[in-house]
Amino acid sequence: MEDIKMRLFRRLFDPSGPNGSAQLDEAFKELESLQDKARECYAEKIKFSSDEFLEIMMIDGSFIIQLLREFSESEFNKVDDLSRWMLPTIRREMIMLENQIPLFVLTKLYEITNNGNTSLESLALKFLYPLLRSGSSKNFPQTVKADFELQHLLDILRSGVRPVIGGRDQRGSQTNMIHTATELVESGVKIKTHDTPKLLDIRFGNKLLKKLVKELTIPTLHISDHRGTVFRNMVAFEKCHKRCYPDVTTYMFFFNRLINSPKDVALLHQNGVLNHSLGCDEEVAEVINNIAKEIVPDSSESYLYKAVNEANEYVGSRYAKKRASMVRNYFTSWVVGVTTAGAVFALAFTVIQTICAVYQHKRKGKSLFTIFLETFGFVDSSNSASDNDINNNNNILESKT
Repeated sequence: MEDIKMRLFRRLFDPSGPNGSAQLDEAFKELESLQDKARECYAEKIKFSSDEFLEIMMIDGSFIIQLLREFSESEFNKVDDLSRWMLPTIRREMIMLENQIPLFVLTKLYEITNNGNTSLESLALKFLYPLLRSGSSKNFPQTVKADFELQHLLDILRSGVRPVIGGRDQRGSQTNMIHTATELVESGVKIKTHDTPKLLDIRFGNKLLKKLVKELTIPTLHISDHRGTVFRNMVAFEKCHKRCYPDVTTYMFFFNRLINSPKDVALLHQNGVLNHSLGCDEEVAEVINNIAKEIVPDSSESYLYKAVNEANEYVGSRYAKKRASMVRNYFTSWVVGVTTAGAVFALAFTVIQTICAVYQHKRKGKSLFTIFLETFGFVDSSNSASDNDINNNNNILESKT
C-alpha cells in the first residue's frame, strides 16, 4: 500500500507535469505552517517528529487528492495501479475516524494542485458514496449541508447524506421510539422508498387516498459489511464533536427500533428500503442492533421528531388498532387470508341473494315469512301459493258458506 501511495504522490507532483517541483516546494511550506494546527486536531498526542509528521501529511494527503481526482476523471471509475477489489477496502480505510487527515490540510494541497472547477467536497462524495449505496458513484449528493466547518472526509460524507434542516427550531423532542416495520404495516402504514441521495431524508404523512393511508418514505439503505463501518465511525464522530447535531445517531436509533427481527428486515427489503450483501436477514438485524447498543440518543434534538411522533400517534389511533388486530387474527398467512376473504365473499353473496329473493317474491305478493321459508329451503317455492291466492280462496269459501 505504501508503494501505491508513493506512485500517486509522484503523479500529483510530476516534475514534467502541470504540478511540477515548484508546486511541491510550495506545498511543503504551506503544510509546515499548518503543522501545529493539525497536531491539535488529534485527541492523543502525536509522537512523530516534526519532519515525520510533515512527511505523513504530505504523502497521505497527496495520495488522497490524486486518488479522488483520477477516480472522478475515469470514465469507468477506476484508478491506475489499483484493482477494483482494492477500492472498497481503501474507501473503508479512508472513513475510519482514526485515519482522518484534517480537511484544511487536504484543501491546501488541492488548492495548490487543482486545475479544474470541481470542488474537493464533490470529489470526495463521488468516491465515498458507494459505501452507502452500491454502484452509486453517478447519483451522489451534489451539495454538502454543514452546521459548522467541515473537519475531514468522514464529515463530508456525513454532511452530504443529511437532509436540508434548519437549526434548533427544526428539531424537537421525541415522545417515544418508532414502532417496528411489522407493527407499522399491520396498522395500515405504507412503507416505501423514495429516490434521493440524502440518505437521512425520512418522511411520514398523508400520501395516498387522503387520510385513509399513511406513508413512511425512507431512502434505500445498503448494508455492505458485517461491522457497519461507515455508521459506527459517523456515530463515533458525533460523540466526539460536541457542536454537531447527532443526526446519524438519530437515524441509526430509528432503524434499530424499526428492525427488531429478521421479519422486519425482509419486509423493508421487499419494499425497497433495505438492501444488503450479508448472509441472511438475521445478520442484518444483528449488525444494526449492535451499532445501536453503543448509542445513547439525545431525543431532545431529533430531526425525526415530527415523523416519529406522528407515526406513533397514528398507530395508537382506534382505526389503526382495529386494523392491526384484524391483520394479526385473520391475515397472518396467505392461507388464512384467502379463507377469511372467501368467508366474507360467501356472506356478501348470501346477503345479496336474499335481497334479490325478497324483491322478487314481494312482487308476487308473498309475505316475508313465506319468503324466509322458501329462501332457506323449508318449503318448496314451486308448490307454495302466494298470500293473495290464499286470501282469495278464503274469500270464495266464505261467500259459498
